Amino acid sequence: MEVFSDLRNWQARRYAVAALAGLVWLVVSGVPTGLISTPIYHRMIPATWWDYTFWVAGAVLGGLLLATYVNPAPVSGRSGTEGGLLGGIFSVFAIGCPVCNKLVVLALGASGALTYFAPIQPLLGFFSVGMLLYALYRRLEGERACPVGRG
Repeated sequence: MEVFSDLRNWQARRYAVAALAGLVWLVVSGVPTGLISTPIYHRMIPATWWDYTFWVAGAVLGGLLLATYVNPAPVSGRSGTEGGLLGGIFSVFAIGCPVCNKLVVLALGASGALTYFAPIQPLLGFFSVGMLLYALYRRLEGERACPVGRG
């Protein structure tokens, strides 16, 4: 899409913010979900390949989305904030251990978490990536519609 080509015209400061925000997201979401090993928390169910895929995709898209707020242009229409929030929340649910998630276990029980929640986690991952892409698209589209003060 043509809107995403605007990413090439960013200043170095925006790329730096995107990279830093992505790294922070990797740590903030990786430690409590057990994708980053720590002595504090151990995952009960081993991580799958798609856990890492959605983890990195969420970090990249979340970093880019946050960078759109650096020296932002006035945004016309909807800002895409709701897509970023939903995308971030669903990203954590998508990569987390199904039986370690207290909310899921409370709602479904441990066997329900494995039987019903674990199989839909990849769908949550795709949904989270889609919502983050939507939010990024809306932010970039708004900057394109009103390019005053771009940075």
